[in-house]
Amino acid sequence: MDLSDFLALINLKRILFVILGLIILVCLATSFYTVEADEIAVVLMFGKSVRQAEPGLHFKLPFGIERAINVPVRKVFKEEFGFRTIKPGVRTMYDTGEYLEESLLLTGDLNIADVEWVVQYKIKDPTAFLFSVRNPQRALRDLSESVMSRVIGDRIVTEVLTVGRIEIAAEVEQHLQKLLDLYNTGLDVANVTMQDVNPPEKVKSAFNAVNEAKQEKERLINEAWRDYNQLIPKSKGLASQKISEAQGYALKRVNEAQGDADRFNAIRAEYQKAKEVTRQRLYLETMQEVLPQVKEIYVIDDKTNTPIPILQLTE
Repeated sequence: MDLSDFLALINLKRILFVILGLIILVCLATSFYTVEADEIAVVLMFGKSVRQAEPGLHFKLPFGIERAINVPVRKVFKEEFGFRTIKPGVRTMYDTGEYLEESLLLTGDLNIADVEWVVQYKIKDPTAFLFSVRNPQRALRDLSESVMSRVIGDRIVTEVLTVGRIEIAAEVEQHLQKLLDLYNTGLDVANVTMQDVNPPEKVKSAFNAVNEAKQEKERLINEAWRDYNQLIPKSKGLASQKISEAQGYALKRVNEAQGDADRFNAIRAEYQKAKEVTRQRLYLETMQEVLPQVKEIYVIDDKTNTPIPILQLTE
């Protein structure tokens, strides 16, 4: 072996060592992966799911034999319908564009409502999320619009715009979750919120006028019931008081009449026993009651027929 062959052999060994070192580096670089705290990793072997890994540092087969896909299962996502948020914060900025194809919905009484809502969701099954549906987010949006349209279609426009929002949101959340489970999307609905519900812009002024008239009607009815509840019990109480007073007065008069009758009967019985004495006593008792009320007293002499005034000795 001459010098050139020896140098060629050394260069070949160096190349082999370099290649071997690169292989080892690639092996090490493709054998370890990290899963964040809010994630779960789905490990694939030749494209088939073989296991899931919790947060932390993990080992997998190198050179692409196994591949790890991190899925944020603890993060809450949201989809907006009828509007778009540009910049969230204390003073949230919204897109000024219109999304009427999403928000205009037909109610049960054939009116149109402009409904804006938000769906918050999480990934509960990473494997189903990755492989069961081609685009889970798109499926969520389509199902949300379908469910909301059906629920709104079962109610009148007044209920949708006023008191029925919480009930509608709860019903949409329930039906949407059933459909997501049926299609095995791996998604879990966290919350459905009715962001804003209004009549269409072209009829908003007319609707507001009608709504104000209804509110005025309700106000007048409430005031009438308030006055009714104040006056009717008062009148009934006053009537009961008058009736009680009349009954008391009637009872008093009856008792007085009965007492006078009993007294008259007693006097009559005594009169039958001693007529002259009783007559004299009755006369004296009557004069005793009458004379104190008389201001002037005249005594008429039968012989002269001239009234003789009695001196006012009491003055």
